[in-house]
Amino acid sequence: MHEFIDGADDVIAVTVSDRLTGVDLAAMMDRIEQAMATHEVIHVFVETRSLDAIEVSGLGSHIARALPMLGKLRHFGRVAVVSDQAWVRAGTRIESALLPFVSYRVFMPGQREEALVWVRGG
Repeated sequence: MHEFIDGADDVIAVTVSDRLTGVDLAAMMDRIEQAMATHEVIHVFVETRSLDAIEVSGLGSHIARALPMLGKLRHFGRVAVVSDQAWVRAGTRIESALLPFVSYRVFMPGQREEALVWVRGG
């Protein structure tokens, strides 16, 4: 399940919890593509809460849709990930190491507000 957090058009802020479905992934991709169409650089805030499953059906089409984003990585500025799960934080750190030109930071749930301020450029 996902829920977008209101904010500036150049910041994609979303909370995901429980089960992440193809519908959730499509909605997030839609929001990213819309932001990229009007902004040179976008920033991303993702908060996970007890994420226990990512739906496999439709994952192939999501990957196919997401692959072109690799050519647009210079459009990503700050990426903040807030998670209560060690595996999400570890995965984010690995992704950050693979994409050193994107500014990633990982936060614990108690640092949520700090993460939002940072990703918004404050």
